[in-house]
Amino acid sequence: MTTDGIEAVFLETHNWGKTAKFFQGLGYELEFATDHNSGQLRNGDGPYLFIAEVPADKEPQVQLVLKVPDADAFRPAAGVEVVSPFEDTHFGTREMTVRDPDGRLWSLQAPARQ
Repeated sequence: MTTDGIEAVFLETHNWGKTAKFFQGLGYELEFATDHNSGQLRNGDGPYLFIAEVPADKEPQVQLVLKVPDADAFRPAAGVEVVSPFEDTHFGTREMTVRDPDGRLWSLQAPARQ
């Protein structure tokens, strides 16, 4: 089994409110907000956008998350370095981290076990 496109974009920001309004101005709709300055937005059927506020002394990062339909059936091909195998997350999915040949880390996300 292979990945199935982009699941999400995780975006860190120094100002959750301003960043959420920026993306709403681009046509994204707020699906939910948390009580810790973060939330999820979506525009159509594409990947969702999760925005999280970070402290001013941390440089905001952006991360693409690849979709995996079934974590139990997923087997990375030779040459794919697994940094951490699929693990349950606190937000109801399973996540794996792999490293590409240039050293970048990639998150793979699958639905939680049923």
